[in-house]
Amino acid sequence: MRILIVEDQPEMASLLAERLTQSGYVADSVGTLADAMEALKQYEYPMMLLDRRLPDGDGVSILQTVRSTKPGVRVMLVTALRSIDERISGLDAGADDYLTKPFDVDELLARIRAVLRRPDGACLPPVLLGDLSFDLNQREAFVRGQPFVVCKRELLLLEALVRRAGRAVKHSTLISEIYGLNDSVQLDALKMSVSRLRQRLKECGAGVEIHTLRGIGYLIERSRS
Repeated sequence: MRILIVEDQPEMASLLAERLTQSGYVADSVGTLADAMEALKQYEYPMMLLDRRLPDGDGVSILQTVRSTKPGVRVMLVTALRSIDERISGLDAGADDYLTKPFDVDELLARIRAVLRRPDGACLPPVLLGDLSFDLNQREAFVRGQPFVVCKRELLLLEALVRRAGRAVKHSTLISEIYGLNDSVQLDALKMSVSRLRQRLKECGAGVEIHTLRGIGYLIERSRS
């Protein structure tokens, strides 16, 4: 799952990105409202952490546009503006939650999970493929009921593939969903991740295969044998 951080203080942006990455998210960080709107055009973000005091304006000023163009994005205002009136104005403007600085990062992560669980973000049924089951809500995989444990990158890769099971997924799509904006990624890195994931799926007898579509990308489907 990809989260957009809109924060102009480099140390804070780096801290948030590091903790989100450790928690299994892909974290992209930008420092202006203009860059935030550009990122929203390029990628699908279920969640955005938005500061209010930014070099080119108040984060609240883009909420109406975000709500009209990207209604599925959850927005949490993360800001030093802490008065009751400021909280009310932020929530009334369309934010899903409001967290004031300084804050505990564990609380932030808990709030993110809570916001993403809300009813208007409909729970998705698990993807069942061979003996593999992928819970898209909890982002966990199981083989015949037992946890399928892989590293974060490979889990993100598996999620990107199973969301489109039976369909070709382009190299560019996989790279954009697995790696952050600031990551320098070579196609060989993706190939290595696919190779490792294939091996783990085979070892666990998951009953699925990842096919290479030369020059295009990859496809996952139930094993035919």
